[in-house]
Amino acid sequence: MTQDTEKTTHFGFETVPEMEKAGRVQGVFNSVASRYDVMNDVMSMGIHRVWKDAMMDWLAPRPGQRLLDVAGGTGDVSFRFLKRAGYGHATVLDLTEPMLVEGRKRAEAETLTDQLSWVVGDAMALPFDDNSFDVYTISFGIRNVTRPQDALGEAFRVLRPGGRLMILEFSQIPNPAMQWAYDRYSFNVIPEMGRMIANDRDSYQYLVESIRKFPDQETFLSMIKAAGFAQAKYRNLTMGVACLHSAWKI
Repeated sequence: MTQDTEKTTHFGFETVPEMEKAGRVQGVFNSVASRYDVMNDVMSMGIHRVWKDAMMDWLAPRPGQRLLDVAGGTGDVSFRFLKRAGYGHATVLDLTEPMLVEGRKRAEAETLTDQLSWVVGDAMALPFDDNSFDVYTISFGIRNVTRPQDALGEAFRVLRPGGRLMILEFSQIPNPAMQWAYDRYSFNVIPEMGRMIANDRDSYQYLVESIRKFPDQETFLSMIKAAGFAQAKYRNLTMGVACLHSAWKI
């Protein structure tokens, strides 16, 4: 057995070989693709829309910019980016093709066809040249990557000098009592919502567990800096339920 095959990572609370995680994540999102947008609204009571708007406010897209939206799924962030920019181009990359298929069905996709590309690909091995994009975003996706540090390195590589990194991800609430209450909601309510709405409890159990395994705000900030980014900062959203990390390739 080689050293690579002996490496392990987490899939929710389960320890699995690194080589298995991507396939398992694909299985999760293949299963929920058709109900993904509906479940986002139900799980967050619509707050994910506020978080994504806050992301665009901080990002302040400019006309003509080229966006790479990794783990972009159904295109939610890319659509927002293009509308804010006025014109530009967004490449939506996702490991799971059914998510991209659902994105192409959305009304926004029909009106923005010339400004959108849909690509199946891996965040840890992006199929793009160095210095290709002005902006790199990943929303609620980097915690599903087998090696997030490798994904950050790829983000740095494909951004042009002066390019912007923006990551929206679930995080940790600094207040222990509020974190306890949030945990009770997450573990007891969200998987049941998944069962009732998407007919898939297990996938949403994984999603809840994956949030708890992701690094906290400061630890993830240090990972972004380690990838070479400068001016790295973060802002908590909804008391830390979600967090925006921003940085630049200088």
